[in-house]
Amino acid sequence: MSILVDESTRVAVQGLGRAGLFHAEQCIRFGARIVAGIHPGRGGTKALGFPVFDSMREAAREARPNASLVFVPAGGAADAVHEAIESEVALVACITEGIPALDMVGVADALRGSHTRLVGPNCPGVISPGKCKLGIMPGHIHQPGSVGVVSRSGTLTYEAVGQLSTLGIGQSTCIGIGGDPVIGTSFIDVLELFENDPGTTAVVMIGEIGGSAEEEAAEWVKGHFSKPIAGFIAGATAPPGRRMGHAGAIIAGGKGTASEKQAAMKASGIAVAPTPADLGSTLAALL
Repeated sequence: MSILVDESTRVAVQGLGRAGLFHAEQCIRFGARIVAGIHPGRGGTKALGFPVFDSMREAAREARPNASLVFVPAGGAADAVHEAIESEVALVACITEGIPALDMVGVADALRGSHTRLVGPNCPGVISPGKCKLGIMPGHIHQPGSVGVVSRSGTLTYEAVGQLSTLGIGQSTCIGIGGDPVIGTSFIDVLELFENDPGTTAVVMIGEIGGSAEEEAAEWVKGHFSKPIAGFIAGATAPPGRRMGHAGAIIAGGKGTASEKQAAMKASGIAVAPTPADLGSTLAALL
């Protein structure tokens, strides 16, 4: 079983620039059923065999997508997500990075009480190997199986998946939640989905310095999660007050350090890998 995406997922791609078209083609190769593209001014044309519309409202009416993949540049990406929410698209994966935090605060407000789940922004998306790819992850390193992966880091998601596949351990669903300060789906949201998914038997959880999402997830795991988890925290060598990589990966006021996050995870029974190179073997030991 997979979560969020599967063979029935009907995808609309918002933003058909060079990146959008390239990754749309890759998604099609790895099982995605793309039914529409949205690009103002190109309505009535076709791209890669699917129809293009001027607006999400029109695409929702004519093509009935239940998922959207957003490649709109940062200045207009929040508006694109708002359009998907207004069109009641069930799942939106926003790949765009650099969206102003204030724009995302407005998106977070619009999501409350809506019919839409947002993954991202600034994320690699979602993939259920062998079923559907909704994002930019390299599909060929994945293989079907029963280990869920959730991560703030796209690159480390690929590293974990590569190690798992090399060890012959397949994945149920891999979700990059994004590294920005304001995101649509949290660690707890994904862990709850994995807990309730009979097709997921274990999880790899990859966090990083900054914020408190990992500590909150570790606390939630204590009383709500029954499956083995291997974890890792990136940024252990980052100096306090220095942003490293993601906009949300900054230690402020002495909070959000790697040591605090690692301690919280260990206290919740999560097996913490000492380095990124140990992610696969740490999970394998739990199995």
